[in-house]
Amino acid sequence: MLGPLWNFLKRHRRKCIFVGTFLGGVYLLGKYGQKKIKEIQEREAAEYIAQARRQYHFESNQRTCNMTVLSMLPALRDALMQQLNSESLTALLKSRPSNKLEIWDDLKIISFTRSIVAVYSTCMLVVLLRVQLNIIGGYIYLDNAAVGKNGTMLLAPPDVQQQYLSSIHHLLGDGLTELITVVKQAVQKILGSVSLKHSMSLLDLEQKVKEIRKITEEQKPPSWVDTTGPRSLLCHYMMPDEETPLATQACGLTAGDVTTIKLLNETRDMLESPDFSTVLNTCLNRGFSRLLDNMAEFFRPTEQDLQRKDSMNSLSSVSLPLAKIIPIINGQVHAVCSETPSHFVQDLLMMEQVKDFAANVYEAFSTPQQLEK
Repeated sequence: MLGPLWNFLKRHRRKCIFVGTFLGGVYLLGKYGQKKIKEIQEREAAEYIAQARRQYHFESNQRTCNMTVLSMLPALRDALMQQLNSESLTALLKSRPSNKLEIWDDLKIISFTRSIVAVYSTCMLVVLLRVQLNIIGGYIYLDNAAVGKNGTMLLAPPDVQQQYLSSIHHLLGDGLTELITVVKQAVQKILGSVSLKHSMSLLDLEQKVKEIRKITEEQKPPSWVDTTGPRSLLCHYMMPDEETPLATQACGLTAGDVTTIKLLNETRDMLESPDFSTVLNTCLNRGFSRLLDNMAEFFRPTEQDLQRKDSMNSLSSVSLPLAKIIPIINGQVHAVCSETPSHFVQDLLMMEQVKDFAANVYEAFSTPQQLEK
């Protein structure tokens, strides 16, 4: 029985070798394909887990951003009320002094300055913390992902994180003082000559705020340092210039200092980007719109106003003397800089532009390519 089979194989030796080689190749190819498919599946599963982990870390980081903003608002409000103390002027007015008119004029300037600076500084605080905490959050994610690798140095050690995040105090200190100076000059220019008896509608008030904003955002801060590159004037209030004492030390810098300077420079680059300017401007528009919405509660037309034929627009149908508007706007600092989630702060924290910008910052600083830089 084996003889005929052997003869058949001898007669068709080449065909048999070819068929055997082909079947062996198919078998090996199949094994190789199975191995590759398994590797691809494992890699996809690992990427999915890493992406899910990074998404969870990002969302946790955004909650930290929100809580940090809310926790810092009381300090911002206290700093504003200390530098723009309208309460002392109000107390003086109750004593019926002889220079009552002068005190009212001072109260007018301080009240408008305080509320306008409150909007500016709160918007800046929201967007600046979004940048800082997402930059440091990206580095922390990379550090956590690199745990266990031999010879791995942390990108953002705890001492660097603390030193870097402490730069936010510029906005609450020197930056705020300079912003107050610029806004106060703008308020003086627009409202200084307006009589206390002059009646203003909500539309009139909105126009005055726009004029004050225009001057503020086009005027260079007192300690402005001209550079060759494009810079937003508002950036100066949020971060000090690069020529800080830490950066100008020729020697004696620790590795942590060098890392902190690197983080600050990366933050400064981000603040000077067109995307940041767009997001900040959007926040400012929303913030001042919310401020006027708060004021609108006191400009509600009466039934008689609504019945008048010439009251086509309710925003201009009610006018109040400037003396009555001053106490209203003076108290807005408590609504703007509120540590409880007020409508004002909630609007800023929940804005889609802010969320998208935060996601882009986190994405840029949480990718493995950062380890190679």
